[in-house]
Amino acid sequence: MTITESAKTMRVTATFGARFELCDIDSPTSHPVPARAKGKRQRPVTGDRVVARPLPGESDWQIESVESRLNELSRTDSRGRRETLAANVSMMVVVVASKPQPDWFVADRYLAAAELMPTKAAIVWNKADLVGVPDAVQVYRDIGYPVIETSVPQSSGIENLRSLMRGELSIFVGLSGVGKSSLINALSGNELQRTRAVSEANDEGRHTTVAARLMMFEDAVTVIDSPGVRDYAPALIQPERVASGFREILQASDLCRFADCSHRAEPDCEVKARVNDGRIDERRYKSYLRLAQLNRQLSSQRY
Repeated sequence: MTITESAKTMRVTATFGARFELCDIDSPTSHPVPARAKGKRQRPVTGDRVVARPLPGESDWQIESVESRLNELSRTDSRGRRETLAANVSMMVVVVASKPQPDWFVADRYLAAAELMPTKAAIVWNKADLVGVPDAVQVYRDIGYPVIETSVPQSSGIENLRSLMRGELSIFVGLSGVGKSSLINALSGNELQRTRAVSEANDEGRHTTVAARLMMFEDAVTVIDSPGVRDYAPALIQPERVASGFREILQASDLCRFADCSHRAEPDCEVKARVNDGRIDERRYKSYLRLAQLNRQLSSQRY
């Protein structure tokens, strides 16, 4: 394709069905512009780099092409189909908190997605002023994930988080209500993202962010705030690759008797041996088994 003189490389900062917002990559804090895709086959997502040009006589820009992606954060829907949520991510920040009650299996699935993309990942224990750090968080430290404790009301941990994210294209993921948008507001110094309190009736988070939105700050911090979830499963992968999402299990699997060991019932399984003696956390092992089973179930539903 020949790029016209008026066309330029832009970044997708938000998607709304067939409508998009773009920002100038060379001027990341500039005001975003509205856009639409050229043709129905294009499916840009937040984080994509695209070639676009302004339409004469209109406020809209037209997306002419989507550049190749470095990676994709994807999930599997209820029918086993792949849905891409964001692209070109270099850091996944999994936010957990005491309220709503942590779902460590969901956290593990996000970390598995990060390993498979691949991209760097970190854990944020938010609302640290309410409850001390649970043992489950220490497990992530032990296997090498950065862990940052934050409290927006006390302004604690925010600068550590900023330092971790500097120079990265980060995405905040986690359950609804864990405080992703509040953390972004704290990082920006502005009320960029609307926030709502956790529902007292059922202790579940309320969905505030309804579309993945990318924001760029002047100190080289770029973040995508993703909609909160109540569950998450990475996009379908080959069964033998599920272990690749769990770094401690992947490391141990090299010492299993069988190269195709599923780490369930095979003899001389190094993974099970390490679970039995405590070198691999039992809950993380169960998380691996649950994701492998879910992957098989969703695969069977596709046909």
